[in-house]
Parts: sequence; structure tokens; C-alpha cells
Amino acid sequence: MLFFGHRFLESSSFYHINSIDAITNTPPSSSIYLTFSEGNLDIIHHLNANEITYALSVSNITELMYASSLGCDFIIVEKDLAKTAQLVAETYLFDAKILVSTAEESDIEEFALLGVDGVIFANAVIKVNS
Repeated sequence: MLFFGHRFLESSSFYHINSIDAITNTPPSSSIYLTFSEGNLDIIHHLNANEITYALSVSNITELMYASSLGCDFIIVEKDLAKTAQLVAETYLFDAKILVSTAEESDIEEFALLGVDGVIFANAVIKVNS
């Protein structure tokens, strides 16, 4: 299981951006965080063209399928979507890893039993302004 932002496990951060220009305000070799939306497709295409690692936060299975097809590295889901998202990812052999957003360490056991690829805590995401 992958851990991002856990209080005693060192991990890399994700930089939440809202424009292509905001990428210049992130450290070199940063991983980017975006919420999936049609309005962010230009950013997603830029990230792919420049081979930048990124995560897409999705809210339903349709967005999950789009995120995988767009080639993101990580797909972030909420707890209620975790089991279904992981099953879909395994069925379709996604290259992206499924990360579940959580604030509770007590959720780790449940997600491990579900076979989820990883968890992400809020402090792993750093907001970047343009």
C-alpha cells in the first residue's frame, strides 16, 4: 500500500494547481494534483505532453474511466468509491494507482482489506497559486 501524507511515513507531495502557469510555481520534478473536469483538459494535455506525473481527483466511475484513459499516474477517490474504483481498475488493468482520500488512520485497515493501492492524507496536497 502506498502512503502519501501520513504523519510518520515520509512521502512526496502533490501540488494542486489550477492553470498551466501555476506549474512554474512548483518544485522541479513535482507531482501535480488536479480535480477532473472538462475545464482542466488543457492542463491534463500539457502534463501528458511534458511527461509530468499527476493525480486526478474523480467523483464517479465515468470520471474514473476518463482519468485512466487520459493517462494520469494516480486517481484519487473518496472513501465511498474506493471498493468500486479498485475493482474497475483491476478489471481494466489500469496503469494508474487508486488512492483513497482520508483523514483517519483507522481507515487504513479497511482499505488494505479492499486491496486499494494507497491512501492520501490532506497534508500531502499543497495548494499552488498562479
